[in-house]
Amino acid sequence: MTINPKTKQAYDLIHKGVLAFTRAESQGMRIDVEYAEKKKARLTKKIERLENQLYETKFYRHWQHHSKSKPNINSGTQLAYYLYNIKNLEPPKQTESGKGSTDDESLKLLNIPELNDILEIKKLKKVRDTYLDAFLREQVHGYVHPSFNLHLVRTFRSSSDHPNFQNIPRRDEEAMKTCRKALYPRPGHQLLEVDYSALEVKIITCYSQDPNLLKYMNNPASDMHADMAKQIFKLPNLNKHIPEHKVLRDATKNGFVFPEFYGDYYKNCAEGVACRWGELPQSKWKAGQGIKMPEGTLADHLIEKGIKSYSQFEEHLKDIEEDFKTSRFPDHIRWEKHWWAAYQKYGYIDLKTGFRCSGVMNRKKIVNYPVQGAAFHCLLWSFIEIDRIMREEKWDTRIIGQVHDSIVLDAHPDELHKVAKTVRRVTCEDLPKAWKWIIVPLSVDMDLSGVDESWAEKKEFIC
Repeated sequence: MTINPKTKQAYDLIHKGVLAFTRAESQGMRIDVEYAEKKKARLTKKIERLENQLYETKFYRHWQHHSKSKPNINSGTQLAYYLYNIKNLEPPKQTESGKGSTDDESLKLLNIPELNDILEIKKLKKVRDTYLDAFLREQVHGYVHPSFNLHLVRTFRSSSDHPNFQNIPRRDEEAMKTCRKALYPRPGHQLLEVDYSALEVKIITCYSQDPNLLKYMNNPASDMHADMAKQIFKLPNLNKHIPEHKVLRDATKNGFVFPEFYGDYYKNCAEGVACRWGELPQSKWKAGQGIKMPEGTLADHLIEKGIKSYSQFEEHLKDIEEDFKTSRFPDHIRWEKHWWAAYQKYGYIDLKTGFRCSGVMNRKKIVNYPVQGAAFHCLLWSFIEIDRIMREEKWDTRIIGQVHDSIVLDAHPDELHKVAKTVRRVTCEDLPKAWKWIIVPLSVDMDLSGVDESWAEKKEFIC
């Protein structure tokens, strides 16, 4: 096995990263213990009320009658048998083994009030037991000190535990606000979150150097995900400031574009886009089904465009995948094939940041790992540099955590604009100068809470 010439660089990044993370862990973040305790108690009462309400329904009593015992609402197996064998409902989705699915998306698609109550109970229990309870359990004198690890994830990304600061809900607005409302800066300070914008797709571009990707990344006015959404959903135009259009753009971004870049294929993407995001069943579609559109619903729109069922949408996405690979981003697909061939020959892949991934990996992991790893290392390099400047200049502001592509700071109001400008310079200017392989412009988005306000109150901040 050859020695990667960047191995020393990789070791230094991890070594300095551990020290910077340790200082952030030591700083910790303030918890509103009283709020967490009261909210936990209120959630318990709400859960009990919903459960008692569920137990009195005809749906539950019928389920109980056929199960011969008290049904376990947390058992997917029991619920699937009742829904698809006893009630003979048509499954909106199927598992890999061909059975009716009872994941959250499937239960939402069935649109039965009692199933919606079960979903709500599960969500509230997770907020109470996984997050609020963890905050209370781990807090010491009103502060939690999450651990940030650099040695557990195969892609060389970070992880977090005690409590898991990186796993706080983001997609569910209510759950996110409930959890983040417990997290505060030090008295007289405010929370500043700095998030790399579209970092992974920019790193994908640095690896494949696909000309069309480069055009998108170098033109701030262009929008790759909007262009793909128009093609997938047969839209004449897309305005991401329209809430319904934003959902379709997000569906395209997370359900098709990124999965395709990471080696997935159209059948899995069709399920994600149509069912998970579009809330459509895996069957023939009817008017009124799916998420709302500016006019009617998604099913209404697609039926009008000639796509009347899930199977037709799947075939439609197959054609789009072919166009994606042959016309839109052919050089990226060639890079994927080259990367896979190199792994098959040598048994490992080297990241641009000096790290080496080896062992048994499938094709999807081979194209996923170098992007995930290198994207995080961009954040880690910035984290280390900001930490260094913070100590040299003796800021009162402190770095307190890291979530995927973002850094969270506990900022003093008097230092805010200086800190924000420094962070933007480090993340967007200094990093590309240090790592010449970054061949696209980098950008960050910033969110800021008010003085003595919780993380739930953060708003866009422009410095």
